[in-house]
Amino acid sequence: MEIKIFAGSSGKEFAQKICDYLGTELGKSRVFTFTEGNTYVKADETVRDKDVYLVQSIGLHPNNEFTEILFWVDAFKRASANTVTVVMPYFSYAKGDKKDEPRVSIRGRVCAECIELAGADRVVTMDLHSPQIQGFFKKPVDHLFALPILCEYVKTLNLDDLVVVSPDSGFTKEARNYAKYLKTSVAIGDKERDDHSENAKIVDIVGDVEGKNALIVDDFSISGGTLIDVARTLKEKGAKKIYAALSHVLLTEKGVQKLEDSPIELLISTDSVNNPYIQNSDKVKIVSVAPLFAETIGRIDRRESVSPLFNEVPNKIFENI
Repeated sequence: MEIKIFAGSSGKEFAQKICDYLGTELGKSRVFTFTEGNTYVKADETVRDKDVYLVQSIGLHPNNEFTEILFWVDAFKRASANTVTVVMPYFSYAKGDKKDEPRVSIRGRVCAECIELAGADRVVTMDLHSPQIQGFFKKPVDHLFALPILCEYVKTLNLDDLVVVSPDSGFTKEARNYAKYLKTSVAIGDKERDDHSENAKIVDIVGDVEGKNALIVDDFSISGGTLIDVARTLKEKGAKKIYAALSHVLLTEKGVQKLEDSPIELLISTDSVNNPYIQNSDKVKIVSVAPLFAETIGRIDRRESVSPLFNEVPNKIFENI
């Protein structure tokens, strides 16, 4: 079978990087939004009997981007594609992973079921808000990790006396994975959140940070509030330079301004979300994970195991660092 890579409206730049890595051309397609908001998608070349990969994050405009994915999958299936794989570097609705209060939707499960009902045969994504979200899908899910690529860039900064800081207890396990990779210690933020706002209060830092360089790690940030609150608390506790590493950066314009005014020296993240607000910030360093996704697509196409990429990323992927 022949593979064909297409991009949704928010995935064009990322998809082009994947195609450049694989030495193939991006599929011709179009997306049009009518004046009342109705979305129209069309592949401008045949996909009959081809293995199609649709690249689209659910990121800054989650409702539109999610709906577009459903339309794309349906279009490819109706055009007799052999298989359709949704390459979703960031899955925003993964935040809705549980029913922790009455009368709420488990949004991640609803979205997963809709993607499958539209006809998707497989999903490739990265750093879900919690790993068990893979269980919302009945189809295969390849869950990739940004940690090795982010850590390799952190190594180039040559930071001595480094401590990895989790912003709360919920991210402690992943913070320990960062610390293991970087061969350093861990500290944990004690965070309180009273409502569904994007702001939380850091009341303390558990662990030794005095006189050390700190790396705050998390899966994503929107307002930047928690990151900056942690950074200020670290400064109060005697930390030296403060850095941050995120799998996905969704900072708003106000969030970027907060970052610029914060004690954080540098925020390191990936290009999983096409975020125009960060483009002119000297405090943001983006490291591409498109080669990681391209390598995954290549392995799927060759019917090879993807699992080695979870622990040992090929050296050629680090050429972009």
